[in-house]
Amino acid sequence: MEQKHALGRRKSAVARVYVVAGTGNIVINGRPVNEYFKEDTLQYIVNQPFEVTGTAGQFDVKVTLVGGGTKGQAEAVRLGISRALCEVDKEAYRASLKAAGFLTRDAREVERKKPGQPGARRRFQFSKR
Repeated sequence: MEQKHALGRRKSAVARVYVVAGTGNIVINGRPVNEYFKEDTLQYIVNQPFEVTGTAGQFDVKVTLVGGGTKGQAEAVRLGISRALCEVDKEAYRASLKAAGFLTRDAREVERKKPGQPGARRRFQFSKR
């Protein structure tokens, strides 16, 4: 199997994911996944596509991550891995990944701060007198 490439995004995080047949190694920015994401919940998020499709330990993954926070990065990697698995074998993996909701890009972004107020929606306290 040749290398498959996919892109995952979440908030301001962008993950370029490369999947190739292997032994289950996941490397993010040159570091193993358990070293890059210290929290178990984030490691679980990254491994969810493999658990849903039953392919844990069958693919090696190399990820280049840019931007965002830890949770956004983990979810961007999840989307990238899910898209790459669909490129590997569409009819075998797509249905289960789609049912789990891993192929949908979460389009929610932070709303910009507006001029003349402290945040996006927050206003300064109104004083009548």
